[in-house]
Amino acid sequence: MIVDLALRRARMLRPNRGAAHLLRHSVATSMLREGASLEDIGSILRHSSIETTQIYAKVDITALRQIAQPWPEVQSC
Repeated sequence: MIVDLALRRARMLRPNRGAAHLLRHSVATSMLREGASLEDIGSILRHSSIETTQIYAKVDITALRQIAQPWPEVQSC
């Protein structure tokens, strides 16, 4: 409710899933960008499984670009 009230005061559009979800998602994404491990993020968010926390790894586009591999060249026969 605190996050929702702050978003209302700022006249910001609130997400459908709720303000608390937005806050948790933002914190997890920020921690990931700063180098926190998925295990640490999951512990703070109190996730019961690492699979739940792995969802946040998909949103860090900057980090994904750094580890992306080039598309393999196709050799014609």
